[in-house]
Amino acid sequence: MKKFLSILSLSIMMMLILAACGGAATPAPAEAPKEEATAVEEAAPVETEEAAPAEEAAPTEEAAAETTSGEAPLFVAINKSADQQYFIDLQNAFVETSEGFGAEARKFDAKLDPGLGVTLVNDAISAGAKGIAITVPDQTIGPAIAQAAEDAGVVLIATDDSIQDAAGNPIPFVGFDGKDMGKKVGEAAAQLLTDSGWLDDANATVGVMSVEVQTLSVCNDRTDNEKAAIIAAGVSEDQIYPVPYTGETLAAQDAAGPIITANPDVTHWVVFGCNDEGVLGAVNALSTAGVGPDNIIAVGLGAYEACKPWAADQASGFKAALFISGLDVGTTAATVLHDAVVNGVEPAEVTYAPTSIVTPENYQDLMDSISLANCGK
Repeated sequence: MKKFLSILSLSIMMMLILAACGGAATPAPAEAPKEEATAVEEAAPVETEEAAPAEEAAPTEEAAAETTSGEAPLFVAINKSADQQYFIDLQNAFVETSEGFGAEARKFDAKLDPGLGVTLVNDAISAGAKGIAITVPDQTIGPAIAQAAEDAGVVLIATDDSIQDAAGNPIPFVGFDGKDMGKKVGEAAAQLLTDSGWLDDANATVGVMSVEVQTLSVCNDRTDNEKAAIIAAGVSEDQIYPVPYTGETLAAQDAAGPIITANPDVTHWVVFGCNDEGVLGAVNALSTAGVGPDNIIAVGLGAYEACKPWAADQASGFKAALFISGLDVGTTAATVLHDAVVNGVEPAEVTYAPTSIVTPENYQDLMDSISLANCGK
């Protein structure tokens, strides 16, 4: 028994020694933190190398932003009757100004076709236009083109003829104050009539032709105020003969002819209208009927047709005209679109261009060089 206890004690001691040796053999896990620390220390240069390009990446991102914003935006001018001198000037100025801003610019003629006007707007949107300036062939297409532009996120402005969206909200407008234009033309005609002495001449019978696009609000603004001014000068309403036309010279001439024929007792005529073309058409009709320039007081609106006989030193029924520059409107329209698309400036509801009355005596002093050059054509 004593021998058995001695063997048992010896066995327990051996087990304790082995356990102690096994515990001493566990330093290996302690090495792991050292290896991880080494890995971190080695990783530090990698982070430093990546940090340097990160600082250089900022200009790269800015450059990308500049590329996006610096891509030449497309601006489009769509105008009715773009073969008229006024709209030729407008479109040329629009393109020149847009390109001066670094944009791409295109111009199109909607003629007097409402359907073509809508198609050209949709085509411009499909081509990637960022801004469109349009003189509509018919104001009734306003809601349709306004919706198309809004849906595509395209900035739309109206030039010369105002338009509205489907809710009746006005589209930003660049052009002239129609009422003020009519007032100036009417007052000029009234003054010329007063100075002529016709109203006091027992041998003179005065008639007034108001050449009107009766379906166009901006034209009504002009001719309504023209008529008001001439009535204030002493002309009675029954002496005023409306001449409905489409805005073109031949249409006015065709419409004026029957009126002249139906009023053979009228010996002296005053003529004004919505634009130079309308006045020119009526003057041509008077000439065809045998009425001489001395018996005509015609006041144009535009001056680009009125100035032609002045430049040629020819006798003419045009005694004055309100000078309106398509150059001013084209330049302003392009600037408004550029500010809206590139600079984020909300277009003003109305932007008016200046106007002034010119005569054979002062037109060379008041009209710009491009307009004067067109007078000689």
